Amino acid sequence: MTTKKDLYIRPNIAQLEPYSTARDEYKGGDMSIWLDANESPYDNGVNRYPDPHQKALKQQIAELKGVAPNQIFIGNGSDEAIDLCFRIFCEPGRDNVVSISPTYGMYSVAAAINNIAVREVPLAEADYGLSTSSLLAAADEHTRLLWVCSPNNPTGNAFSLSQLEELAEKFDGVLVVDEAYADFSSEKSMLTVLGDHPNVVVLQTLSKAWGMAGLRLGLAFASPRIAELFARVKYPYNVNAPTQQEVAHRLQTEPHDAHVAEVCAEREWLSEQLSALPCVERVFPSDANFLLVKVTDPDGLYARLVEKGIIVRNRNRVKGCEGCLRITVGTPEQNRVVVRVVGER
Repeated sequence: MTTKKDLYIRPNIAQLEPYSTARDEYKGGDMSIWLDANESPYDNGVNRYPDPHQKALKQQIAELKGVAPNQIFIGNGSDEAIDLCFRIFCEPGRDNVVSISPTYGMYSVAAAINNIAVREVPLAEADYGLSTSSLLAAADEHTRLLWVCSPNNPTGNAFSLSQLEELAEKFDGVLVVDEAYADFSSEKSMLTVLGDHPNVVVLQTLSKAWGMAGLRLGLAFASPRIAELFARVKYPYNVNAPTQQEVAHRLQTEPHDAHVAEVCAEREWLSEQLSALPCVERVFPSDANFLLVKVTDPDGLYARLVEKGIIVRNRNRVKGCEGCLRITVGTPEQNRVVVRVVGER
């Protein structure tokens, strides 16, 4: 009988021989002539293939996050890691996954691409609270993944570490915790207990708090066993050399802490100001860099904001978010413009 110990890895993935390069096989010292990969010999800064294992960058991220390098997967955005979870653990047309709802739409898109059914479990209507018992009850013998985004997109609230650990301990499969917005939350990250849960994958990103959305670099943290599976299935050169170099530089120079502190302070100011406006029915508590705002006329307000050159996300047609707009926290100047325009309704 299959148990959580082997994580339901698809047999073809367990037996897969990954693509290897001559540089993977070479264990010697310094070499000056590289004639193994049919690259151009003319040095222009990008004529060589990038490190397929991102060794230097993984070491840097390991020190930053307090994990081991062999617990890290680096992908072309978090979406690559999301897709790999389905490809590694789910048999198309047979298996299913459980997810909270509403949540980040890419989970269901990746599931559909991989022909995997999604069982959505609604969050509590009043406060978007999480029911661990409902999530566990939705699983059956073919459920391979459980998706929880914390802080959640689009609701903005984070779930407690104790709830997530309960899911990790009781769920007979792989729990994927998406922490894209964790930098803005006071809740503890699952990274702090990752070593206790070999069936957990934690997703993070450099796109939000670190300001590197244009570089498209996502992170997955897991046991060495799962991280090795990610490396086995990914395409060899999934993260290009300029991105690896630029990220390494920005991790040392980006004013990350100052930006996070300002966004959190502006989030509270923006929430207070919007809550006082006549057209705003409720501003939901947020642990992220955005606010979910329920208004009297969401489509009309959205059109008004667009007319004024302000783009927000209309979530009015998302089940569980009826009447809501999702507003990212901007700079102090941008936030004051938003309050002024919303107040004109």
